[in-house]
Amino acid sequence: MAAPDELFCWEGDWGLPSVSTDCLVVLAYAQFAGAPLKLRKICNPWRSPGGSLPALRTNQNETLSRPSDIIIHLRKQKFNADFDLSAKEGADSLAFISLLEEKLMPALIYTFWVEPKNFVEVTRRWYAEHMMFPLNFFLPGRMQSRQLEKLRLLRGDEHLEAGEELEKELYRDAAECMNLLSQRLGSHKFFFGDSPSSLDAYVFGHLAPILKCRLPNGKLQQHLKSLDNLSDFCSNILLLYFPRDGREPPAQKAAAAPEAGDFDNVPNKRRKQFLSALFALGAMLSYALLTGMVSIQHGHQEALEEPPDPEHIGAHEEEGDG
Repeated sequence: MAAPDELFCWEGDWGLPSVSTDCLVVLAYAQFAGAPLKLRKICNPWRSPGGSLPALRTNQNETLSRPSDIIIHLRKQKFNADFDLSAKEGADSLAFISLLEEKLMPALIYTFWVEPKNFVEVTRRWYAEHMMFPLNFFLPGRMQSRQLEKLRLLRGDEHLEAGEELEKELYRDAAECMNLLSQRLGSHKFFFGDSPSSLDAYVFGHLAPILKCRLPNGKLQQHLKSLDNLSDFCSNILLLYFPRDGREPPAQKAAAAPEAGDFDNVPNKRRKQFLSALFALGAMLSYALLTGMVSIQHGHQEALEEPPDPEHIGAHEEEGDG
């Protein structure tokens, strides 16, 4: 029997199986489709096979990082949560997923990565506390820069800057998107009947962080909570498919027992953390040397190339003794 594919994801918090939207989408779809993945929850993207999270390492040693690519791969392995959808439902699913990416994702990025209070008090703090030294000093800032680039790409404006007008526009689009999703869901348990599909995974992945995270600026959360069916939709998925995460109070999260699949929680953890930190320092020094931020002076080169002769050292020591 072939070994199961390995899925690398950000760790969870706030009663969620992961703090990352993309990771939540993949985790939810895998649960819906019954895909037997070996789960690795980590807080160091450099430990994933692709250098980012989520990442799926297949049993053919292929690495996939985009949620859509991972879902397509799982479908090819006959784990298809959309198997029972009609052609029209399939088209509707694609349309709503595009709507999420266009209207809700920009507001989600702004809420967690751009809005000053949310970023400083929640997002940056969470990643800094969960990453090991020295990654926690520079990776959260680098991740913020990448998210801002993604926001500019989604908005089609490379000179996009944060501000009150942008915030109002993004939140207005997000509210309209949530209203449409609420109307489409209606009183149903899932978007296409009694069984969850890929659309349910995408909606859950985008809405669950808004619903569960306690943010200083919670405008999106307030609107989501006003839509009872969408709030219940997220809560029901947590209870049905992630019961441990969905029912676990935040105060107990830090004291929770490590998952068997997380290779961060193994014996000799301190040694592994030291080696990881040492590797990170080496990588940073190499980068500095390659980019010219740090250089070795030429005057030291001869000393490095021609070490002192041990015989001469010994001779000097004997003279000194005499």
